[in-house]
Amino acid sequence: MQLASTTYGPATEHRPLLIVHGLFGSQRNWSAIAKRLALHRQVVTVDLRNHGQSPWSPTHDYPAMAADLARVITAHAGRMDVLGHSMGGKAAMTLALTEPDRVGRLIVADIAPVAYRHNQMQYVNAMRGIDLSGVTRRSQADAALAETVPEAAVRAFLLTSLAVESGHAEWRLNLEALAAEMPKILDFPAIEARFTGPTLFLTGATSDYVRPAYRERVLARFPAAEHEALANAGHWLHADAPNAFVAAVECFLDRQD
Repeated sequence: MQLASTTYGPATEHRPLLIVHGLFGSQRNWSAIAKRLALHRQVVTVDLRNHGQSPWSPTHDYPAMAADLARVITAHAGRMDVLGHSMGGKAAMTLALTEPDRVGRLIVADIAPVAYRHNQMQYVNAMRGIDLSGVTRRSQADAALAETVPEAAVRAFLLTSLAVESGHAEWRLNLEALAAEMPKILDFPAIEARFTGPTLFLTGATSDYVRPAYRERVLARFPAAEHEALANAGHWLHADAPNAFVAAVECFLDRQD
């Protein structure tokens, strides 16, 4: 599948960086981070399948998402460094394990190669439960969403995927496919491979997504993995601590050049 993408900055002597967003997100969520990182290297962001401006498909599993990313890399540079957050981190890990020649260095943001029980269906159901026929402003959708999603920050994140144009509102998410494929999204594929390239697992210090108990499984697949936790940051660490996030990514990439 050909993904929608945006390129920031010119090609430099450094390997370009591909940024992959998480579930319910889009490349728009990463534009500020991408612009900052593009001061030193070219950066490409994408909308994953069933998100943003990319095509929809009934299939939403990690081998398919990894194949989509491989196509982007092949068309752009042949080999890139890859940064993936949450679901995008799992897609990036799958890519590194299945097509290691496409990946120079890997940065995995607040996710591990394990199955999760975090309930994401509540958000799918909340979004599906809104009658968009009378929505002409995002504030109306926010008020409706507040009935089932009380956290303002979570609502603000979900609403970045709501397009309101000319009095018409629609989700730029294939909610039906995401609902059907949610067990695969929460899982991680059984891949008998290792990625031996430089790898950074960058986590939020207050997040519970990457626990010490997962370290053995991380090292089994990514034996060169390093770990760094950002203070005062949760699962959306790039939004909670953007300066520290950019600094950590640049430090890792510069040190490995």
